[in-house]
Amino acid sequence: MVRLYLSIYMLFRAILAVENVLSDYMFVQLLNGQPSHKTFMIKKKLAKKQRQNRPIPYWIRMRTDNTIRYNAKRRHWRRTKLGF
Repeated sequence: MVRLYLSIYMLFRAILAVENVLSDYMFVQLLNGQPSHKTFMIKKKLAKKQRQNRPIPYWIRMRTDNTIRYNAKRRHWRRTKLGF
């Protein structure tokens, strides 16, 4: 993943050497994807995903006789992106 970003970065830098238009800051913003001013719908979706991203309660493990041991849909902020 890092190599991919580095190769994309080197490609952009080669283009920029010719065009001299885009700065490093703009490249980081291009990779980031999330604007600082978010719409209310995006904030609601982010809040829901934040609530869902937690371990299962202990009492559910007891109720299901330990057949459900962990939250299979846990998401790491760096590894798995939400896509919006």
